[in-house]
Amino acid sequence: MTQSAKKLAPEPIGVKTLRTDHLQPNPFNPRMLFDKAPMRTLEESIKRVGILVPLTVYQRQADHQFIILDGQRRWICAQNLEIVSVPVNQVAEPSIVQNIVTMFQIHKLREDWELMPTALKVDLLMSELQERSDRKLAELTGLDVAVISRCKKLLSYSKEYQDLMLDPDPGKRVKADFFIELYPVLHDRAITTISAYSRAQLTRKLLEKYQDPAGGIKAVTDFRKVKQHIGNARKAGKLLVLVRRFKEFVERIELTPDHLLIPEADVSAQARSLHVRIQRLNELLAEFDVDDYLGEEELWKALESLLGTIRKRLRDAGRRVKE
Repeated sequence: MTQSAKKLAPEPIGVKTLRTDHLQPNPFNPRMLFDKAPMRTLEESIKRVGILVPLTVYQRQADHQFIILDGQRRWICAQNLEIVSVPVNQVAEPSIVQNIVTMFQIHKLREDWELMPTALKVDLLMSELQERSDRKLAELTGLDVAVISRCKKLLSYSKEYQDLMLDPDPGKRVKADFFIELYPVLHDRAITTISAYSRAQLTRKLLEKYQDPAGGIKAVTDFRKVKQHIGNARKAGKLLVLVRRFKEFVERIELTPDHLLIPEADVSAQARSLHVRIQRLNELLAEFDVDDYLGEEELWKALESLLGTIRKRLRDAGRRVKE
């Protein structure tokens, strides 16, 4: 636990046993989704050996109710198994910030939460602390800076799409990865200039394209291909063509990201990549000491072959080859 998080940790009071029906779930729990399969596994374990790790609770001063700070899954299982009382470790009532930070710290070494519920608590933390720094939020929560960044991207979507990521049915739930991968496309300068669509409309259409079995988006990583084609078109000066193709791609559900491939832009991208490699090879050849490699016959044969290929390509392109 970081020093910042330690300062926010609630004070311990002691271990005791409380009636299961005297406990309430934590309203600030970043974990909002409890899928059935892992819950069944935990329930079977508790049925065999009982609750070995006490729940962490605090008593809310406003109404004297005991609130679960850690152990909501164990509590749900105890209810299902009709266990009358459970062991608890009581701590002092935390502030909202202490509550959220403590829960992040408790759970950071366990199975990851779904990202959208985590994002909602990060949002609350940012509001309470008036803090936007990814680094500072990561230090407080124990999350990676990259996870904080991903949370912020999810928070940019409307409640309609956030709710899709919070569906209690895993079969209907839209994975956060879809919206994470879509984000760079939605925020690309070329795409934001298309007046035919708002970001919400574009999100809806691309989600339909992804969810439809006949849709041209088969995996969330397809958006990386989309972004790549946009970038290639921009560098080749072909954005007007790209925008036209992108509208077709959005409207026709069967079209794949390959529809956005503009041959001239693709060739231009390959030429840039080849240019970089040739420059690097030229630097390597200019730097190495010939005397050190005189005995490396395979190397010299490869260089001679390369020289022959280069000369042929230059002649094919109508370039003068200096001997």
